[in-house]
Amino acid sequence: MTDWQDVVLTPLSNIRDAMRTLDETALRIAIVCDENNKLLGTVTDGDIRRGLLKNSDMQDSVSAVMNQSPRTVTRSHTRQQRIDIMDQYDLLALPIVDDTNHLVGLETLHQVLKPKKRDNPIFIMAGGFGTRLRPLTDNCPKPMLRVGDKPMLEHLINQFRVLGFYDFYISTHYMPEVIHTHFGNGSEWDINITYIHESTPLGTGGALGLLPKNLPKLPLIMMNGDVLTKINFTELLSHHESNNLDATMCVREMEYKISYGVVESQDGLITNMVEKPTYRYHINTGIYVLSPEYVSSVKPNTQIDLPTLLEQRIDTDKKVGIYTTHEYWLDIGQMTDYQKAQQDIKGFYS
Repeated sequence: MTDWQDVVLTPLSNIRDAMRTLDETALRIAIVCDENNKLLGTVTDGDIRRGLLKNSDMQDSVSAVMNQSPRTVTRSHTRQQRIDIMDQYDLLALPIVDDTNHLVGLETLHQVLKPKKRDNPIFIMAGGFGTRLRPLTDNCPKPMLRVGDKPMLEHLINQFRVLGFYDFYISTHYMPEVIHTHFGNGSEWDINITYIHESTPLGTGGALGLLPKNLPKLPLIMMNGDVLTKINFTELLSHHESNNLDATMCVREMEYKISYGVVESQDGLITNMVEKPTYRYHINTGIYVLSPEYVSSVKPNTQIDLPTLLEQRIDTDKKVGIYTTHEYWLDIGQMTDYQKAQQDIKGFYS
């Protein structure tokens, strides 16, 4: 499948350029963007035919025939929402844009119905005790608590499956038999599951040292198993790869509003006053993409948390970046979170 960046044109491109792009690529669409990558329109074979019938010339700007108001989606649209939009408007592709209408990707009907098989390993941490959710976790590991009609870990695995991921590693410690009994080797879900048991908790980073050494030389996605999310993991992975990062932390923007006037001072003198300010922070979602070199750097039976490992990589001048997500994300750490998840799941797949 052609990379979507290969079908991007500028207003300086002519109709002949658009026809050549459509002929040489497999996406059956060309996308017109300005110099800042802001979406201006799309072009299909039908758009060109209609333009030529209205006496457009092959040397005319592609802007003369492009659809200036194409249907688009954002990263927050679910797979089913994208399918529904394509079906409703008889479309084969949908540009993916951000909140300012800048192009960030392209979803095709082929991809959304039959996603590309992805060999990247997925490592899910599912060994915690879940003490803040007792008594629910007295006889069940937290990732196996049901949200709606499925364990939260199954919801998470399904999010990966529909995107083409199939190679799963699950770290266990507390009541591993519950997870083993439910998922087995993963064949019921048409995936492969390998269990990584921590006889002693090693922290989020230390578990990496227990992974087999014959993993594919591809970035690994690692995350906690007690999260409910609609994050598009393929776009997270694409961000990591296109920026040539050693590690990527997925973050969310959190707002904190102060209800009072904030006074800033220095040496006993007021330097600034801000009335009821809003501060914004990036918080860690517990979702990471790690390079093969990063994964192999962790020695077996090392007890360490992932943020500490990230700091060590930064200290050795490795590129550690962030990916800011605006999609639904809920860390189910307390009873109120679990109750919220029960309500949210009702509209999760719509």
